Amino acid sequence: MGKLAYITNEGLKKLIAEVEHLKSVERPKMSAAIAEARDKGDLSENAEYDAAKEAQGMLEMKISQLESTILSSRIIDESKLDYSCVQILSKVKIKNLKTNAIMEYAIVSETEADLKNGRMSINTPIAMGLMGKKIGDTVEVKVPSGLMNFEILEINPI
Repeated sequence: MGKLAYITNEGLKKLIAEVEHLKSVERPKMSAAIAEARDKGDLSENAEYDAAKEAQGMLEMKISQLESTILSSRIIDESKLDYSCVQILSKVKIKNLKTNAIMEYAIVSETEADLKNGRMSINTPIAMGLMGKKIGDTVEVKVPSGLMNFEILEINPI
C-alpha cells in the first residue's frame, strides 16, 4: 500500500467518482477500440491495435493508482483543526519579502492540489516551510531556485 494520504471528504468523493467513471465509461470504450483494431487483420503489423493495447495499459495503471490512493487515504476532521498556525486545510496569505508580492494559498493534500486555483500541495517546499508557523512569522524556504523569504500575513480556514 502507498504512503498515507490525508484528504477531505469532498476530495475522497471526487477520487471515487473518477475511478467509477474510468471503470464504467473509459474501460468499455477501450475494449471496443481494441476489438475494432483486432478485427482489422494481422496483429503483428497493426499499429492501431498496439496503440489501443498501450492506452489500455495506461488506463489500468491509472485506475490502480487511484484505487491505491483511496485505500491509503484518511479523511481529515476539519472541525478539529486549529487555525492559530499553518497546517493542512489552512488558507495562508504570505508576502514575498524580496518582491513584496502577496500570495494566498490553501494548503491541501497532494491529490487535491491545483496551483492554478491557489491549492498548494502540503508536500511542496513552500508549504512544508510554512507548517506550524503563526501570523507575523517570517519563514526562509529553500526552493529549487534558491532561498525565498516570506512573512505570514493571515491564516484562515479554507
